[in-house]
Amino acid sequence: MHDHKEAPPVNPLPPVVVILFLAVILPEAAFSLGAKGVIGGAEAVGWRLAAIQSYGFSGDIFDWMVTNGRWLPEHLVRFLTYPFVHTSFTGTLFAAVLLLALGKLVGEVMGQVAVLVLFVGGGIFGALLYALTLNDPEWLVGGFPSVYGLIGGYSFVMWQSLAARGEEQLRAFTLIAMLMGLQLIWGVFFDVGNGWVADLFGFVFGFAASALLVPGGVARVLDALRRN
Repeated sequence: MHDHKEAPPVNPLPPVVVILFLAVILPEAAFSLGAKGVIGGAEAVGWRLAAIQSYGFSGDIFDWMVTNGRWLPEHLVRFLTYPFVHTSFTGTLFAAVLLLALGKLVGEVMGQVAVLVLFVGGGIFGALLYALTLNDPEWLVGGFPSVYGLIGGYSFVMWQSLAARGEEQLRAFTLIAMLMGLQLIWGVFFDVGNGWVADLFGFVFGFAASALLVPGGVARVLDALRRN
């Protein structure tokens, strides 16, 4: 008699996605509970603001480092920490849900290392281009540039899949077009700031980097460019 193990009804999440999800959601849990007075006492009310100032990305600080040629570790680390600090519970929830969904899709197709590269690289590249193209004194925080890196990876996989089936490849960009459109509409009614610039560059990094992470990706891109 052979042992038979039934496949789980839902494929488990890649461990790297779970770790990133916890890194996003746990700080928000502390901020939210602290603001309600559940933990931390009176000082907990200011935890979110203190975290933004300590771990958020600042274009002004980056400009200062460029001008003075001083690359201080305590400020360089902001490229890595700002995606894990959000300004609201709603923003954290949205970023976390996208991370779970896209991290699972990208992880199953491209592997866990790719998920980490796209998430971290999207955040770094998004913040860097945000600082280089804008002169915005506002803090850049939140996981969206990193999540958009995963969207870039997902779009590349879709782009390849559609090409293999001979279908319209522009459909691969439906998700990014929809999200950017929603941000544009939202910005008409509310002051959402310039964070969308970092989001867009995070996507660009994710799509471009995926050509290197997916076997044969560069060759397919070059072939597509020749056909066009």
